[in-house]
Amino acid sequence: MTEKAGAKIIAGTFPGWADRDFPAGTEVRHGKVRDIVRTGASLAITASDRISAFDRILGLVPYKGEILTGLTEYWFEHTADIVPNHLKRRIGPRTILVRECEVVPVEVVVRGYLTGSAWRDYQAGRPISGVKLPDGMRFNQRLDAPLVTPSTKEESGTHDRPISGADAVASGAVEASVWERIESVALSLFARGSEICAHRGLILVDTKYEFGLAGGELVLVDEIHTPDSSRFWYADTYEELFERGEKQRKIDKEYLRQWLMEHGYMGDGDAPAIPDEVIAEVSRKYITAYQTITSRIFRPSTVSIEAELNEILSTINRQE
Repeated sequence: MTEKAGAKIIAGTFPGWADRDFPAGTEVRHGKVRDIVRTGASLAITASDRISAFDRILGLVPYKGEILTGLTEYWFEHTADIVPNHLKRRIGPRTILVRECEVVPVEVVVRGYLTGSAWRDYQAGRPISGVKLPDGMRFNQRLDAPLVTPSTKEESGTHDRPISGADAVASGAVEASVWERIESVALSLFARGSEICAHRGLILVDTKYEFGLAGGELVLVDEIHTPDSSRFWYADTYEELFERGEKQRKIDKEYLRQWLMEHGYMGDGDAPAIPDEVIAEVSRKYITAYQTITSRIFRPSTVSIEAELNEILSTINRQE
């Protein structure tokens, strides 16, 4: 399957739910990509087509919300034996119904390769979330073992900050025993993701996990192994490109980050206008990621936005 695989790009996109779409008093929260609606004892989480990079919302990408939701549902199913997740059921193309958890206020990043912000820190002589790597490493080099590199969870518009696991515990963000469990589970999830991706001809380079607590039980929340939360490279050309010191072939959001950096933007000041052809290519990469990982053809849903909204409203009325 090539990087150009996927459905025809269309103009229609979904920016998210507006507060006016819901009955008065309904609690609606808007994140960078997802909108969260309280339905009683549960939450309805809708993945919009918003695209963010460097902690800024920068536009809309066709089909993105459907793909993120479908991939997360796929990975929840394939990792449920490692750790429980918050999914109850899918209630729309972009929406899942989940049980409410007390979210651990730490993003858990697992890295298998020296790239991205970790490479930039390494070049600057800084440790990677408190971990000092050996001298002489190269761009995109595989690490001897995956690293768990947490960061803070900041509000939209504010950059997340890398911290160490010890810092996370010392700050009171997470108890020591819970953090120990999180580290173990995160590495197991990364190993499972790497194994499945390898069978699809991909490398899971690095990824972000988020966890919550429900009745004292550790629960996987948010998304997992999507192009928003992970980097994926093609395995068949990794060694050749690494030896030549060239960029890897990728099917994730890093394509957009790279375009932004090449145009002088890393999150500060005004973002450059993103051309339509760049947005179209981002959409194609998301579609390719879905099809490659799941071995399923992506077909955009025919369910209307209004029908999906009505299903959420019905769920609110049932107070699930």
